[in-house]
Amino acid sequence: MATEQLTVREPRVRPAARPSADDGRAAAVRVSGVSQVFERGRPPVLDGVDLTVAPGEFVCLVGASGCGKSTLLNLVAGLVQPTAGTVEVSAARPALMFQEPALLPWLTASGNVELALKARGVKRAERRTEAARLLSLVNLADAGPKRVHELSGGMRQRVALARALAQDSKVLLMDEPFAALDAITRDVLHVELARIWAEQQLSVVFVTHNVREAVRLGTRVVLMGSRPGRIVREWDVELTQPRTIEAPGVSALATEITSELHREISRHAA
Repeated sequence: MATEQLTVREPRVRPAARPSADDGRAAAVRVSGVSQVFERGRPPVLDGVDLTVAPGEFVCLVGASGCGKSTLLNLVAGLVQPTAGTVEVSAARPALMFQEPALLPWLTASGNVELALKARGVKRAERRTEAARLLSLVNLADAGPKRVHELSGGMRQRVALARALAQDSKVLLMDEPFAALDAITRDVLHVELARIWAEQQLSVVFVTHNVREAVRLGTRVVLMGSRPGRIVREWDVELTQPRTIEAPGVSALATEITSELHREISRHAA
């Protein structure tokens, strides 16, 4: 069996090692000097955030609760406009997947996927065929006629992923999509997501509280600090896929990142 290889960049305060907002190089996502204030007189949720995601990169955002991870994802999705700074996305409309599948219970699995296709303007005659293809892509080829109540939690998240892929975007934003699932189901979906990411050549921004999950999936892990939210450290991950969450390389890097996260939380402890 080949020895697992791990290359880790030393933790560092965010410098300009990656493409800057002005260097003209292609980027799937480019966040430049973004700050976000929701209430006047209150501290900013985000302050001076810079993040560039290259085409085909899988970036995982980790950090303490309330550090602004989901806010940053919502800014990239276009659901919120930044108070300051700019957000550029190569896709006209990034696909978005949340922790809750938010499927319409009166529709079948296929119907939920077809709804996204309809919103995209796909003709009725083509929607059922395309929905079947997408459900097959997430290994739910036989689940099309099933109603939501007939699906397990993992199956519902697969349908939600198929619905996100139905948006036909090369940028996929995921906000803790597997947090509510049991460990075995989550592990299965890790394998599926890694496969789909590679096959579809997607650029993924994935928010998670689970550091091992971040290392298991990502090509880069970005640590956000709190009060206000800033990017403070990042690591490149060069572990070959498929990976497992128990792999020694995953465990070693997750331990290092977790130690940095604990130090960051301690700096802001009341």
